[in-house]
Amino acid sequence: MYRYDEFDARFVAERVAQFRGQVERRLKGELTEDEFKPLRLMNGLYLQLHAYMLRIAVPYGTLSARQMRMLAHVARTYDKGYGHFTTRQNIQFNWPKLVDVPDILADLATVEMHAIQTSGNCIRNVTADHFAGAAADEIEDPRPLAEIIRQWSSLHPEFVFLPRKFKIAVGGSPKDRAALKFHDLAVEIVRNDAGETGYRVLVGGGMGRTPYVAYTVSDFVPKPQILEFLEAVMRVYNQSGRRDNKYKARIKILANALGPDEMKAQVAREFEEIRKSGTLAVPAEELARIDAYFAPPAFETLSDEMPDGDADFRDWVKTNVHPHRAPGHAIATISLKPIGGVPGDASEAQMDALADLMDAFGIAEIRVSHEQNLVLPHVRKKDLPAIFARLKELDLATPNAGLITDIIACPGLDYCDLANARSIPIAQDLSRKFADLARQHEIGELKIKISGCINACGHHHAGHIGILGVDKKGVEFYQLQLGGSGAEDASIGDILGPGFGEHEIADAVERVVDLYLTLRAPGERFLDTYRRVGMEPFKNVAYREQMYAAHTG
Repeated sequence: MYRYDEFDARFVAERVAQFRGQVERRLKGELTEDEFKPLRLMNGLYLQLHAYMLRIAVPYGTLSARQMRMLAHVARTYDKGYGHFTTRQNIQFNWPKLVDVPDILADLATVEMHAIQTSGNCIRNVTADHFAGAAADEIEDPRPLAEIIRQWSSLHPEFVFLPRKFKIAVGGSPKDRAALKFHDLAVEIVRNDAGETGYRVLVGGGMGRTPYVAYTVSDFVPKPQILEFLEAVMRVYNQSGRRDNKYKARIKILANALGPDEMKAQVAREFEEIRKSGTLAVPAEELARIDAYFAPPAFETLSDEMPDGDADFRDWVKTNVHPHRAPGHAIATISLKPIGGVPGDASEAQMDALADLMDAFGIAEIRVSHEQNLVLPHVRKKDLPAIFARLKELDLATPNAGLITDIIACPGLDYCDLANARSIPIAQDLSRKFADLARQHEIGELKIKISGCINACGHHHAGHIGILGVDKKGVEFYQLQLGGSGAEDASIGDILGPGFGEHEIADAVERVVDLYLTLRAPGERFLDTYRRVGMEPFKNVAYREQMYAAHTG
């Protein structure tokens, strides 16, 4: 993984010292909250419903054991003993005291971590496929490019005050595990007809109150020219993106107002201008230097046979273990969705124990997925039974990756001052309702995603079943959406109709799922069945006749 050079270390240390002075001035009353707000946001510090919240960047979702131990230390020393992994591969701490934040940032800097560019109108933490460098279907590891983009975008003078926040993701295989089409800008590694590796660039995706699926602005950008092309996109956005209305300031609004043809033409003009200078071309030696940081470990020659175990182990392997590019190895997903638990949360004891497990089994990296789970990317198959046993002791062996209880949920009204409704209790109710593992397997792949407000941090637009919390005269209601997908077949879910009450929503979801089981054709997932039969049968069963009349009458 990438290691800081002298510039990185000095830059982060200087930012910590600068922010320490700003916090001291705020605590002395020399800065008002309005004056302090832009300064804290530049360092990932939000002011939420009950306390400050610190969002720490995990670039492309990759952590070492040393960094995981530091997160445990932060949770134990400065917070309430746990952290929350997010849908953008960050981690949030919900209870830090303002006076402690400079010390937290100083501690993080010792393990090459920070909270810069995790908030504000800048290019945010660059995310990537959580199976990067390990997936059997991968063309190329996307993280070297993600790191190059991180370095290019950090402190870039044109990107300091963008019209709005800007999210970039990079994928390395035809299977989209990074929700590429729901990002402001996405890069997919592809091969052209000549067998050369390059980049497909997509623009204008996003969720929130106006969701869009990104479209392609170039099918193939040669490797050395990628920064020139991305800079061209950013120039078009900076020049023409709206700044008069924050709800219309994201690039998705501009991209869809211009349309694909005009957007491509404007980007092409900027691209040609930038290329004339040649200063942004990425030299082959620099690409090779960054690549070297992400070189895979030396894989042993091992038997590719999957070890046997008890029924619990076989259930876990069935859903949480995935094919690896190297024979005798596997990718293991650690579910942060125990039945009835809070999606994405990990305790300080669990984080410490995971770091110990990584050291014990010679695993150099752990990944944060945008689905709020953790991933061990390079595991020897022969070690899987022992690893499973240890995870089971830690309550981290829930065998539900990709199943209906593997629910994405934002913090919602339990923490967030933007939320209209609570997300966590709804996720917990649904998790308990569908706890039976045999029933989960019968249902198959079904992704439920829950947001507590229209900002869509819980990706409800992209859920096979999406749930959006809304407020009606001070009462929490929950709107159902069906048919969304954040994968390579990306789509935005359709709104079913009026919202359900807090105590109605889980039963409504169950009726929808039960109907799917009666309608599905052989081999179909929920999403396939919905796309085949449409909304109407699900609407009828979700509301039931009398309830629909009550809501609409």
